[in-house]
Amino acid sequence: MSTNVARTDDGWWVEHDGRLTRIATDATTTAELLADRPAVQKAAAAPDPEGPGLSDVSLVSPLTVPARLVAQMVNYRSHAGDSGIDPDTVPPAFFRKASGSVCGPTDAIRCPDHVGFLDYEIELGLVIGRRIDVGTVVSEDDLSDVVAGIVVTNDISARDIQLTRTQFYEAKSYPTFTPVGPFLTLVDAGELAALERLRLTLSVNGEIRQDSTVADMIVKPARALTLLARFQALDAGDLLLTGTPGGTALKSPGPVLEKIGALLPPAMKWKAFFKRQAGNPHYLKDGDVIAATITDPLRGIDLGQQHNIVRGPAHRAAR
Repeated sequence: MSTNVARTDDGWWVEHDGRLTRIATDATTTAELLADRPAVQKAAAAPDPEGPGLSDVSLVSPLTVPARLVAQMVNYRSHAGDSGIDPDTVPPAFFRKASGSVCGPTDAIRCPDHVGFLDYEIELGLVIGRRIDVGTVVSEDDLSDVVAGIVVTNDISARDIQLTRTQFYEAKSYPTFTPVGPFLTLVDAGELAALERLRLTLSVNGEIRQDSTVADMIVKPARALTLLARFQALDAGDLLLTGTPGGTALKSPGPVLEKIGALLPPAMKWKAFFKRQAGNPHYLKDGDVIAATITDPLRGIDLGQQHNIVRGPAHRAAR
């Protein structure tokens, strides 16, 4: 049975029916908490009816930093379609994000002044429970041996940096560009086996932009971790973002325009592309409110809701 773990500035808690029970632990990092499972289990077994309510506290990211943040690129069939890519032939790919981009589930997302096209990407995050050495093969049967829990994440992306400079690391690593939480949901083997039932939903100002289940995922977690472990070790407390479904602001301009763009010099191509994108109302702007949830009501799994306000710039940069 899943357990929702929350973190505040003064400690760790188990959430139950909207109330928090303090975990008696000396852990200061996510890895240390995962190593102190008896303390978590004790708190989960004896909910405090007088514990603080969620509305009475300010939650911070349940993923402590520094930690490795690795993300999968184009890993939902619907996102591949939006990107003009054949989901049956897209190769598995990974990129890194700076751990300094992690922020809490209600923190403001700070858009740098030079970024003109800010986008959202709700993603299921896998929190690693023990070291995965290079060369490790992870099967579906032993996924629970290496994955301790799951979290809501949002891979905020500066598209004008990402595309014009082909620079994923910078475009996705500015401070506050990875909201995590509110809960670290500890899951067992049965729950990991049923990840495909999880529904990812993201809205902006109340309008649903992304709504899909993990069943749409192309490279599933066990295979993704095996592929990643060919060259990258992971430790307890590290995070793998598993890709986003369709519905982001950025979409392929279509095959005809792509062919035309391929004939232009890069500077001219991107100037024309972003001039066209400037009319897209789905890019984030100052004051927008992003809400993100991941749930499986039938199994009683609810990773909680992120609620982040975008701050600056007030309008897209001129191109």
